[in-house]
Amino acid sequence: MIPGIMSRRRFSELSEQDILALAISSEEDDARIYRTYAQRLRGDYPATAAMFDGMALEEDEHRRRLIDLHTKRFGDVIPLIRREHVSGYYARRPVWLVENLGLERIRDEAELMERDAERFYRQATERATDAETRRLLGDLAAAEAGHSDQAEALSAEHLGGEARGHEERTRHRQFVLTWVQPGLAGLMDGSVSTLAPIFAAAFATGDTWNTFLVGLAASVGAGISMGFTEAASDDGAISGRGSPIKRGFATGTMTTIGGLGHALPYLIPDFWTATTIAVIVVFVELWAIAWIQNRFMETPFWRATLQVVAGGALVLAAGILIGSG
Repeated sequence: MIPGIMSRRRFSELSEQDILALAISSEEDDARIYRTYAQRLRGDYPATAAMFDGMALEEDEHRRRLIDLHTKRFGDVIPLIRREHVSGYYARRPVWLVENLGLERIRDEAELMERDAERFYRQATERATDAETRRLLGDLAAAEAGHSDQAEALSAEHLGGEARGHEERTRHRQFVLTWVQPGLAGLMDGSVSTLAPIFAAAFATGDTWNTFLVGLAASVGAGISMGFTEAASDDGAISGRGSPIKRGFATGTMTTIGGLGHALPYLIPDFWTATTIAVIVVFVELWAIAWIQNRFMETPFWRATLQVVAGGALVLAAGILIGSG
């Protein structure tokens, strides 16, 4: 994890040319996403599809203006910089995860896309020193804010009283980004990564106390590592994921809890009793992870179950086999 993080550049390290190149590639991606949404909705919601077509054309116009400014200031060669190259930069969900979830989900995603883009342009405007560049970035921030209003109007038109208020959606999204996602990542890492060392130690030694000590060390060590990694990976300025301290605390705490869950049973002196309870705890943890993914991340339950339970079972089996050998 650390090498991947260190290979990406922070937003604060980008030059004005880099920022323009990043904006160009982002506008290209967003235009493609809007056209995909339009195609998906055209049969049932032609007016909404037309709105997304118009938003895609506006993104094309934004890209053209950015390219013209880049050519004027830096020449025709545009550096290849994409979202995944910048630490903490907002990411887009793959379209195939969203397009089959209906109008409300697409509307929510479009609104979040525009607010992410607006935040990026406002941050970029503060970094720009060239007057023309600063003016263009400010204009684009205002345009993206206007798109957010369009998405909100779409909610009122098609969803009526069932639509959640903007403040509630923003609050829920911030809660998910700051606490749920980091906590889920920690719980998954703590629950799965500690399986092999704990059960290998258990079956290699048959000693419940030493197994508990191995589990305690693995859980606390993983919690500290994951907490610092999460806090250092993204300052939240561009991604909007919130305080790195909060995210690091959530990740580190849940990583430690995930590991301790199946280490604590080894405080029981009887080996097979402790091991049986530990195995039961493991499957409770894995099912909890699948439920959280389904509840907050909108991952289909069968897919989350297959990924988490099957993966965890393989790691558990590997630890037992290694320890028994």
